[in-house]
Amino acid sequence: MTSPKKNKEPLGTYAEALRYVENAKECLVKARKEGRFYDDPKYVRMAGNTLWNAVMIALATRYRLKGRPDINKYREVIARENRTRLKQLNAAYTACHLNMGYDGDLRVTNAKDALDLSRELIEWAAPQ
Repeated sequence: MTSPKKNKEPLGTYAEALRYVENAKECLVKARKEGRFYDDPKYVRMAGNTLWNAVMIALATRYRLKGRPDINKYREVIARENRTRLKQLNAAYTACHLNMGYDGDLRVTNAKDALDLSRELIEWAAPQ
């Protein structure tokens, strides 16, 4: 007797990217917000890297580029298509990947911007 197949979307989809955003929010809760800053840079870094991965998954779903995901490949293709989205991509890269992911920036405003930019890019990259 065989078990029924689960209706699960493959990895690398819009839904998967949104799941990553939710995971990043959970990391920020663990970082414990106090006023305008978070307490724990470890969880801020985890949240930033998770948000950046969400953006990369969404872009990989929209643009089926060959090879490893690379910010420069996406910059090139998006620059030809939509300059405003290129600005958003660069801002998301700075907020999520650099400020949060590498630096562990504890400012709540940076995390909020990173979440907003990520969501906007993911929604834009979603299939119509």
